[in-house]
Amino acid sequence: MSDLSSLRNIGKELERKLQAVDITTAAELQEAGSEEAFVRLKLRDPSVCLVHLYALEGAVSDVEYNELSEDVKRRLKGVSDRLK
Repeated sequence: MSDLSSLRNIGKELERKLQAVDITTAAELQEAGSEEAFVRLKLRDPSVCLVHLYALEGAVSDVEYNELSEDVKRRLKGVSDRLK
């Protein structure tokens, strides 16, 4: 699977943002991981928020972002907070 928008939680807008940071395929997103992809996005566009990170994690894990466990959300919030 190479089309980013075919992944869970990745719409056309997030796909466009990922492509802008050189993540153009599902395999590249898997390789980078949600945290690295989020850092790249945040450095390019400071308005990227925690929900984007949840969406990326859900895409990588093949889970709807609102079904992520509380432990995963807490870890991801720490990642996001460190970038502020």
